[in-house]
Amino acid sequence: MKKIFLLIAISITTLSIFAQMPQGMQPGGMNKGMGNVGHVYGKLTDPDGKPLTGASVMLMSKKMDSASKKMKEILVKGMITKNNGDFSFDELPIMGNLQLKISSSGFKPTEQAISFLPKMEPSAVIPAARAMPSFDKDLGNIKLTADSKQLQDVIINSVSPSIKLNADKKIFNVEKNIMSAGGTGIDVMRNVPSVNVDIDGNVMLRNSPPQLLVDGRPTTLTLDQIPADAIESVEVITNPSAKYDASGGGAGILNIVLKKNKKSGYNGNFRAGVDKRGAFNGGGDFSFRQNKFNFTAAINANQNKGRTTGTTDRLNLLDVPQTSVYQSNFNKTMGGFLFGKFGIDYFVTNRTTLSLTGIKVHGEFNPNEMIHITTDSLFNSRKTSTESNRNTTGKREFNGQGLVFGLKHIFAKEGEELTIDANFFGGKNNNNSLYTNNYYGYNSNDISKTELQKAIGSGSDQNFVIQSDYIKPLSKLTKVETGIRAAIRSRTNINNNYLYDGTNYVVIPSAVSNYKNNDNVFAAYSTLSSSIKDFSYKVGLRAERSDYTGTLTNTGEKFKNSYPVSLFPSIFLGQQLKNKQHLQLNYSRRINRPNFF
Repeated sequence: MKKIFLLIAISITTLSIFAQMPQGMQPGGMNKGMGNVGHVYGKLTDPDGKPLTGASVMLMSKKMDSASKKMKEILVKGMITKNNGDFSFDELPIMGNLQLKISSSGFKPTEQAISFLPKMEPSAVIPAARAMPSFDKDLGNIKLTADSKQLQDVIINSVSPSIKLNADKKIFNVEKNIMSAGGTGIDVMRNVPSVNVDIDGNVMLRNSPPQLLVDGRPTTLTLDQIPADAIESVEVITNPSAKYDASGGGAGILNIVLKKNKKSGYNGNFRAGVDKRGAFNGGGDFSFRQNKFNFTAAINANQNKGRTTGTTDRLNLLDVPQTSVYQSNFNKTMGGFLFGKFGIDYFVTNRTTLSLTGIKVHGEFNPNEMIHITTDSLFNSRKTSTESNRNTTGKREFNGQGLVFGLKHIFAKEGEELTIDANFFGGKNNNNSLYTNNYYGYNSNDISKTELQKAIGSGSDQNFVIQSDYIKPLSKLTKVETGIRAAIRSRTNINNNYLYDGTNYVVIPSAVSNYKNNDNVFAAYSTLSSSIKDFSYKVGLRAERSDYTGTLTNTGEKFKNSYPVSLFPSIFLGQQLKNKQHLQLNYSRRINRPNFF
């Protein structure tokens, strides 16, 4: 029995293969392992603020001399600043301490200590005022003067906590969660606190279906169309601030953050698994970063061999004699889906990055269901029981694709940044189902009547969003965020139901649902956040204008709703308590706009 469990464990273990080590990583010494992920950059200027070219910038490290048994300095990396004064060091070891030394003719030399892997705090929950760990550090504009000053040490955390608590959201790091490996986004949600997933895979947040975002942007994908291996973290936003769309009522937002490899050189990994019903899953990631370009690609495949059984037993206590309805069902689904992602980043300068990302997903499923029903009927003279069963066969297919363009510029002042995003995501779906209803006679195993029905549907969904956000730090703990956003969405739906009349399938007019609609929302927002000792706050205001048009495609009837500019305030208060506890209180105004129905 132990051997069997061992074989199962081996079959689902993720296999990682690195095609080539990043440049500068050697089998031994200080560069050993996966510690070469540090990145430090900045810009040198003269006393007048002009770029300083030709200056010497070196990174030194102390090492024990085996002969003299004393510590001595060795050169880790060095370079001469470019014409614009920029310098950049990547693939830096995170073990040990580094010393940045800058010298140039006519200027006083300056030094700066850089230390990695600081002492970790015992609590896994980080207050809102603290930044997430990062291996990229902008030293800003370093001005060389006659007086040498020791700059503040650079401290970079190396391990991301599993939970981070912000003023308006909770961030759960699920990248290392082996419980959902090989599954889908639904499996990930089963392990995220405050998110409920029922037996049918329906996800609920605050007892309502949440709005789903991917990398902060709207998507037509559902959680069962996103592989778990592609997810880095989940942001749970139970009460969205003024930064987010005001529509959606009280359900909240789930933001899925996808993985993105930023290691230098060639990197890749492959994984494969199988579940207890023999359904395979697998995928791979590849990245290549060299000089100013970073290429990433990922593909994941998931096979589905799902089975579900269920029973419903209802007893009507007020009937005399009592009656009951008993139902048993068996569902079996075969199919799978493919998920692919490709991205390219172009580093214009140390502080400006252009990105282009594409996503493609395709899935096909063949659900089958068998339901058996026993129903009591109460007549004046007696109680009778009738039986029926319904067999359903069908096919469901979906295709989705997205394209995202982004620009990010980081200013010399730490924390100040500007982002511009243009996102398009659309999808199409097709489905058909055939229903065979068999009715049995009273106290008989013979079929007395057979009824045939079928449903044929299709549709498309398109989202286009353009957004710009600007963050301006006013002090070390205080910052202002502003942004503008335009969201344009269109949808078409075709769903026809047919009944077999003995010769042909005839459409049922009352069961037709064919329509198309357009939904536009234009918004602007501003927020202010800060901290005073253990107390933090974030206040914001959002302004939105929206319009909605819909058409019944069968009849040509048109409908329209238009909403003027409305204001949506939000307030978030937080207090860090003793014993690793945190207390939050928040308020925001949100709405549910009337939809097509």
